Amino acid sequence: MNIEIINPDKIIFSGKVDLVQLPGKDGSFEILNKHAPLISVLKEGKIKIIDKNKNTQFFDIKGGVIEVLHNNVLILAE
Repeated sequence: MNIEIINPDKIIFSGKVDLVQLPGKDGSFEILNKHAPLISVLKEGKIKIIDKNKNTQFFDIKGGVIEVLHNNVLILAE
């Protein structure tokens, strides 16, 4: 699936990934390939990404919003 993590200043990450783990307002959750459409609020915490090469990356956020649609994930983060 394709993912973009954007903050007000720049694109933090853009690429293809296998898994995204997020700090949701009501608890953490994961997005996998071909996930159902979703819009959710994010709280302060870490975003975990596992890319196609099984490399893991973490990004700290102060909150934000995620949209999942047609195997594309867009995260607007603070």
